[in-house]
Amino acid sequence: MKEMLNAERIIFGEDESKIIEIKLYVKDYRAKLSSLIELDGRIGTNNIKEIFPESKRQFDYPKPYSLLEEIFSYVTSEDDIILDSFAGSGTTAHAVLNLNKLDGGKRQFILVEMEDYAETITAERVRRVIDGHGGKEGTGGGFTYYELGPALFTEEGLLNEELPVERIREYVWYSKTRAPHRNVVPPPPPSPKKGEGGTNVNGTGGLDNPYLLGVQEGTAYYFYYEPAEHTTLDYEFLATIQTKAEQYVIYADNCLLPRDWLQQRQIIFKKIPRDISRL
Repeated sequence: MKEMLNAERIIFGEDESKIIEIKLYVKDYRAKLSSLIELDGRIGTNNIKEIFPESKRQFDYPKPYSLLEEIFSYVTSEDDIILDSFAGSGTTAHAVLNLNKLDGGKRQFILVEMEDYAETITAERVRRVIDGHGGKEGTGGGFTYYELGPALFTEEGLLNEELPVERIREYVWYSKTRAPHRNVVPPPPPSPKKGEGGTNVNGTGGLDNPYLLGVQEGTAYYFYYEPAEHTTLDYEFLATIQTKAEQYVIYADNCLLPRDWLQQRQIIFKKIPRDISRL
């Protein structure tokens, strides 16, 4: 008590009826005071200069990683995933990696950056933080860098036919089922008649035509698509279907079958969004 009195750490009330209080300073207090954050706006810029000493171009208005590190320590658990949709210079990843090193956590991060510095600044910063830079020990860890491929649809909302067919098939399947196409488990194929052979032509384990995407919750999905020609849902195509399902969803360019007839047989026709001027 004498030491605290000498250090002026005791706050007395106006009279003896008031309870005394202890004076605390934020700089000395490391508990979870989520409403108190010290911030020097120059720190973020200095962080970038330390990581990229060879670069003359400095990132504009970077956040200090210590700020995000402090916030993440309040609001995340040690195995959470932190998403930053506007990654900028990669401060979020820096903070997550550093915090994991400090408390042994296993937090993960997802960064999204659409500007041209995504590789040279954002990803490169993460590499240097992991490996170490300027005499500073690295945080350890790792990450995977991905680039966006061609858009599935054009600006007019039409199918981008320059894409590989398998990529289009994967998207159609996922858009309808919200399940990865590689995990499709179709029902057992029908047994071929005596003297007839059967080959797996669709890569999904079923004996059917090659346009079968798979079966999910009783619905069989077909994507009747050819890049160089337009396709038609007709009786001839239906005759090739051998998979048994409660309902069928079939994508094609055209349909020659009556709507009522399709509804009676639980068949739903979906038109492939191509440029109709080609027809």
